[in-house]
Amino acid sequence: MKQIITIFTKDLLETLRDRRTLMTMIVIPVLLFPVILTVFVNVSESFQKDAMTKKMIIAYDQQFENNPIVTALKALPDSLSNLDFVAVSDPAVMQELVQEDSVQAAVSIPAGFDGDMKNHRTSKVEVFVNATKIGNKERVKGYLDAISEAMRIQRLNEMELSVESVTPVQITYTNTASDKETLGKLAGGILPYLFIAFGFIGCMYPAIDLFTGEKERGTIETLLTTPVERWKILIGKMIVVVLSGLMAASLALFGLFISIEVLDLIKDPKLLEIMYSILSGEFLGMLYLLLIPLTVFFAGMMIPIAVYAKSFKEAQSIITPLNFLVILPAMVGFFPGIELNVATAAIPIVNVVLATKELIAGTLDFGLLMISFATMILIAAAAVFVSFKQFDKETNVVL
Repeated sequence: MKQIITIFTKDLLETLRDRRTLMTMIVIPVLLFPVILTVFVNVSESFQKDAMTKKMIIAYDQQFENNPIVTALKALPDSLSNLDFVAVSDPAVMQELVQEDSVQAAVSIPAGFDGDMKNHRTSKVEVFVNATKIGNKERVKGYLDAISEAMRIQRLNEMELSVESVTPVQITYTNTASDKETLGKLAGGILPYLFIAFGFIGCMYPAIDLFTGEKERGTIETLLTTPVERWKILIGKMIVVVLSGLMAASLALFGLFISIEVLDLIKDPKLLEIMYSILSGEFLGMLYLLLIPLTVFFAGMMIPIAVYAKSFKEAQSIITPLNFLVILPAMVGFFPGIELNVATAAIPIVNVVLATKELIAGTLDFGLLMISFATMILIAAAAVFVSFKQFDKETNVVL
């Protein structure tokens, strides 16, 4: 055990001296959440503000100059709407004008509109918008929905009817899921995705440096001539790789904490309450129950490649594409409708993502957690075995 600790200490110090490893293991994970949240919040607020305050030009057929819809739109206060209007002589060009962004919306009123209103029929008004222009549709829809509702009430008054008399049933929908459960099910996939991504990246550079790097530097032969069993050397180095991956994932979580506590980027009180419950000791304990064997699996997957590769560049070129094999199953967390069950709990990486989502939502089944944990332990053990077999081959560890 003392020999393993000695090798671990030596390799850990060497790893912490590597600037590239420190960037991927410490700096980037800590800064990731604050940068993402800052950009997201600022861009989102900017888009919303710009979408609601920028000048919007609405086109309409000039023959409907006195139409009640056009009149109501023009009557909206400038401070609220910031609208301008263009009367066109040829309604056929309305769609083209919107597509060219010469106008941001066009209201096409049917020829029989007045007759429909007089006879209390429904008149179908078509509105042209470009959905790629964020906010335009929502603004116009808000204005026209309010105008339509006012016209509906006016018609009911003309017919001497109350709103209740033509609304036989009013249906309300009550969400039985808590805010925490809703957030976990809908948006909980982002956290495990980032933990998995940084766990993988955090393992990659130390794995390459401690095996391929030592081969290139010629120090692996010296280490192998010492009276230390080869498996102890492997375990000592593997612990450093695993610890690096866990540190990267942990610091990503620490970056989330900084975003909440220091930078105060999350303003919504309900969301803050949910985030604090996520950062509880129970959550972190169960999260690491899954992350530790997952990180061991990552290390066991990379080390055989690092042992086999003849140069740092070769090892990097082989291991980097494996990132996609890890990220693709991790993206399952973004798909709605995929739940943690006996089948998905037995799928590596997918089980970690889904179990973390259930953990965030507060609906994690302990039995499924144990299946997920057992699955990760099995594949981690298999990865360690493969690493040992590769490291034990003399042709792999000596150039």
